[in-house]
Amino acid sequence: MKSLTMAGRALHLFQVLARISGSMNAAAYFLMIDMESEARAIARGLRRRDPQLLDRLIEQYQHRLLRYLVYLAGNRELAEDLFQETWIRVLERGHQYDGGHKFVTWLYAVARNLTIDYLRKKRPLSLDGLMEDEERSPAEPADGRPLPWEVVAQHEQAERISAALVGIPADYREIVVLRFHEGLALEEIATVIGAPVGTVKSRLYRGLNMLMSRLKGA
Repeated sequence: MKSLTMAGRALHLFQVLARISGSMNAAAYFLMIDMESEARAIARGLRRRDPQLLDRLIEQYQHRLLRYLVYLAGNRELAEDLFQETWIRVLERGHQYDGGHKFVTWLYAVARNLTIDYLRKKRPLSLDGLMEDEERSPAEPADGRPLPWEVVAQHEQAERISAALVGIPADYREIVVLRFHEGLALEEIATVIGAPVGTVKSRLYRGLNMLMSRLKGA
């Protein structure tokens, strides 16, 4: 329960980092599609390898995807390489997307798997936490007092938040970014990372706690 309260209080903190959206052309294209059938329409287009659909998907999701990869990989140049590889994988394996959930959820899962594969080869120990089936309960403050979010509120500048995010472990940073930068629900994040919702809640709580500590000490 406290993790959910913390998440709610943190929402305003991250609004300054969620300004980039898809272009008007991409938005207009998807507004023409019934919201309930949008995912299925995308799935059909990917099975056909529709080049216009792929262009529109790239146009709509490019900024969000690159931002996610930068935080996940911790390196802009590597993130740009993985960004290109992700869209190639979407083209090659688009038939695997069945339209049963949001396209962006599947897209992030593709990008995440590519990143893990790469980092396993280059830095075998760097993303161990991303693959752990973490079932432990969130660590609660020993005295039960509310966390001092007034401290975090003093550090809302985007640059300082971004620097603090880079400084926390990748498995926690990823959850914070997906929740507050990308606006995914906890269940959607669980789909992206292939872990139970309880694991998502635990990592979100710990990630926010570490972020707050870094900002407090900045």
